[in-house]
Amino acid sequence: MYPARAGSPSDEIRRMSASPPKLKLESLQHDRASEVDVRRPGFLVFVFSAFVLVALLAGDGYVLVQRAKYRDETARLRASMTMLERERADQIVSQEHNKLRLALVLLRRQAKMEKSLHLSISVDSGAMFLEREGALLREMPVAVGPERRVGIAPDTVRLAPPLGVRRVSRVMTATDAWEVPGWVYADRGLVVPSDRVVTGALGSAAILLDGGTVIYSLPDYGPLADSTYVLPGAVRARAEDLRALIPNLVPGMRIYFY
Repeated sequence: MYPARAGSPSDEIRRMSASPPKLKLESLQHDRASEVDVRRPGFLVFVFSAFVLVALLAGDGYVLVQRAKYRDETARLRASMTMLERERADQIVSQEHNKLRLALVLLRRQAKMEKSLHLSISVDSGAMFLEREGALLREMPVAVGPERRVGIAPDTVRLAPPLGVRRVSRVMTATDAWEVPGWVYADRGLVVPSDRVVTGALGSAAILLDGGTVIYSLPDYGPLADSTYVLPGAVRARAEDLRALIPNLVPGMRIYFY
């Protein structure tokens, strides 16, 4: 007798049909896993970080290129000048700086020699002094608002700490109302209300000077009721100091800023 066969060709074909190759299925599963990986939050954060890094590098490159252009242009202009013209230009720049420095020194001396009662504010030192004829009557710490361009282009205004002599225009208390400028709300990221007149907006005591400069105290409410924010171009003092000064303040009184 012949030995029994393991199986006929038809049986082998049926077995192959019952268990098809897994290569294509595994490939599809791998593609789907890759799609899932792309959608993961970590991958999106990586892509966003890379984009921000590239943008920052491009911005730095642009600034460096512009700086090099300005430096080359300055060098070219100076090279086209004669020696006498270059010396004259340097003297003018130096004289302007010296003039400002000299003016501030003279202003400080004038404040010291002022015979009538007055206030002096050292912008750099952040201090306010009540003086008369060189005698220091009271010293008070103050916070000077930063220089900033406010408003919406093209209607913008550059506000800077005052320098020179100002005069008292009006003294205000907590019961007085002040119309808060619209740019203050915009600068604070707040919605500008239709009625901007706020009672006590400048705190329990404030001084309005000619030219629009304000010396105020921290209010309890309103857009300025934030100890970390100082009104640009203004001066903020302690409420107790301003309340002590108010009885001595009269319209027209000089205030020196240096």
